[in-house]
Amino acid sequence: MTGSVFQGCIPALMTPCNDDRSPNFDALARKGKELIDLGMSAVVYCGSMGDWPLLTDEQRQEGVKRLVEAGVPVIVGTGAVNTKSAVAHAAHAAAVGAKGLMVIPRVLSRGSSVSAQRDHFSAILEAARGLPAVIYNSPYYGFATRADLFFDLHSRFSNLVGFKEFGGKGDMTYAAENITSGDDALTLMVGVDTGVYHGFVNCGAGGAITGIGNALPKEVLHLVSLCQKAAAGDAAARSAARELEEALMVLSTYDEGPDLVLHYKYLMVLNGEKEYTLHFNESDKLSDSQRRHLENQYRLFKTWYAARYPNAA
Repeated sequence: MTGSVFQGCIPALMTPCNDDRSPNFDALARKGKELIDLGMSAVVYCGSMGDWPLLTDEQRQEGVKRLVEAGVPVIVGTGAVNTKSAVAHAAHAAAVGAKGLMVIPRVLSRGSSVSAQRDHFSAILEAARGLPAVIYNSPYYGFATRADLFFDLHSRFSNLVGFKEFGGKGDMTYAAENITSGDDALTLMVGVDTGVYHGFVNCGAGGAITGIGNALPKEVLHLVSLCQKAAAGDAAARSAARELEEALMVLSTYDEGPDLVLHYKYLMVLNGEKEYTLHFNESDKLSDSQRRHLENQYRLFKTWYAARYPNAA
């Protein structure tokens, strides 16, 4: 989509902590601005990576406000247990100048009900006051938005402009074949770090929302660029994109697990960003074995990338 915020490479920001485990909004805004300066198209806040279930509504909205004030184009996650809270986040995003919404299904209460999700999505999209939005489809939320529901919503809300798919390759293929490919005004967003090549090359994705891009922004931007060229028919880029995605695969696969924030915050710490050391729950931590495995794989990837692309630094 020309002119849409939903294109290119978009990191889903994590929420850094102060020593008292409250959100560090200064560090959040600083990281968002840094990633945009490196070439990211926008940022997402608060999706799963932002620990939205662990923050109050006021904290989430303060984070959005601070990012907007820093000049960062931000897409706001609407995750909530009840529709009233989700609507409040959508309305706040529109009021403070956010650039888009990532519409997350209703969770826990009537989460498997199509009619409940239709009403939930409708209320959010109406409250958005025209703000561009994509539906966030993920098996982890316990509900799969299919084509009939998507187009029912799209027929009533022109600001529903796309679909972010966090499921596997089959789910992404379904979204491409049945939802986004028939209309140039709709865009498919790759929603999982292990599916960047498949999404761009095989499914015509317009952008990727990334977790690992917080810690390895230049490398992930490189991967997205190669995939975009491959999707346009560049044979050399096709080969290079598959090679780079394979080299990143162990680190990217953390995006698929329940400890994704713990893993990616630790990568930030390895980069020297100490404000990502703490988690909101004191008991949340990687095991010694998890940390060692991550350290070894991170070192291996960095060594390989430096050898493969010596002029990239």
